[in-house]
Amino acid sequence: MRRLITRISLSYGQKIFLLATIPLILAAGAIALVVNYQTHKLINHEIEALKSELIAAKEAEILNYLSIARTAIGPIYGRALPDDESAKLRVTQILSSLLYGRDGYFFVFDYDGNNLVAPRQTNLIGKNWAGLQDQNGMHVVDEIIRIGRNGGGYLRFDWPKPSTGEMAEMVAYVVGLQDWKWAIGTGIFIDDVTNNLAVTRAQTGKRLRATSYQIMAITMAALVLVFLSGMVLNIRERRLADAKLKKLTQRVFDTQEEERSRVARELHDGISQILVGVRYLLELAIRRQSQEDPRALNSITKARDDLNGAIAEVRRISHDLRPGVLDDLGLAPALRTLTEDFSNRTGIQVQFDTVVFSNRLDKESKTALYRVAQEALTNIERHSRATRISLQVYGNRRGANLRIEDNGIGMSYPQVERTATGGLGLRNMQERIENLDGELRITSSGSGTIIDVKLPLKHMLKARETLEEETK
Repeated sequence: MRRLITRISLSYGQKIFLLATIPLILAAGAIALVVNYQTHKLINHEIEALKSELIAAKEAEILNYLSIARTAIGPIYGRALPDDESAKLRVTQILSSLLYGRDGYFFVFDYDGNNLVAPRQTNLIGKNWAGLQDQNGMHVVDEIIRIGRNGGGYLRFDWPKPSTGEMAEMVAYVVGLQDWKWAIGTGIFIDDVTNNLAVTRAQTGKRLRATSYQIMAITMAALVLVFLSGMVLNIRERRLADAKLKKLTQRVFDTQEEERSRVARELHDGISQILVGVRYLLELAIRRQSQEDPRALNSITKARDDLNGAIAEVRRISHDLRPGVLDDLGLAPALRTLTEDFSNRTGIQVQFDTVVFSNRLDKESKTALYRVAQEALTNIERHSRATRISLQVYGNRRGANLRIEDNGIGMSYPQVERTATGGLGLRNMQERIENLDGELRITSSGSGTIIDVKLPLKHMLKARETLEEETK
């Protein structure tokens, strides 16, 4: 026994790794259970909410149909006496002609249970159906008559579909013609709602099971890797790991510095200069205040205005990172917002023209065109001395087009490369468009600059793809 224990004895490091696997297993199991429970709960809640919304839409549709029927028979019923058989015949004829969809029709039962109108199920006409039960035991006709006597209301029951003859759940609304002792109603079958919800639930459950299996697989793989790593761990490997850790730490520091440098370049041209000016104004205000100079208040006011400008610049930079309207509404509304903000901020007149895309561009194309327009407006503001800008975006049989024109002093290629630091730059703009098999052309002279961008037709989504893209 001692020999067996000696053979299976583990080193200190291996024991640490072995003990580490126990919490890992427990944590993975707990995570899987919590994810499974919360996902099931969320799925059931969302499906029930969706079911309620769909049924509410069906009920509203039924009321519209019933309103049409009331309008059609109202004048006849309103002028008829209780025993006016001619009026009753005319009403039954009108109701029999009001058909909609594959299975939609109006039915009429008198208060004794006799069917008077059922155009899609003529075998019911002229017979007494009092006491008729559906497969759930509900006395359907009796309930219809009861609701009609009470003035009106909704009713859900199982009924054979005229188009297929199969039993399906129906949502109906019934009203009563009290003078004639009639119960009139119409309904819509909701088996499509039930089937769609069942399919959705099944697909969601399948995805949930797949996710659970993935969690288990990842956990098992992690356990195997941890255990194997612990079994082969030794002093040399620990030293090597320490060396790698130092290199990784240094790499993290280097990455942080690179990111800080990038952010610094983004902020330097605008916010930093504004804040320096604010500091100067505050110092000036302090000196003037100490000298009881009345102009101190003016310096403070100017500093406050510059701070507001810095806040606006921060908001602009945040918006420039990724405008939400580009994903929510599409390219044209995003460009309209961009040009309006640009015009309000700079005072440069911008004319924006577009042909509605209906969000027909794919995501990569929308982003590329928006970034090109954004960088072009930034360069115009900084370097062109322009007073008017024209921005056009439209689609045609060959694809999508973006055209930006200004009346500035023009530019040259080397100048653009030097002054585009911090933005896309001309070369990156060109590469972004070329990656989409598009074309970017820049024409510049002393009277202004024109940027033409063309993307091929393959980036225009079809109607079904557009709907899928909007619902993601």
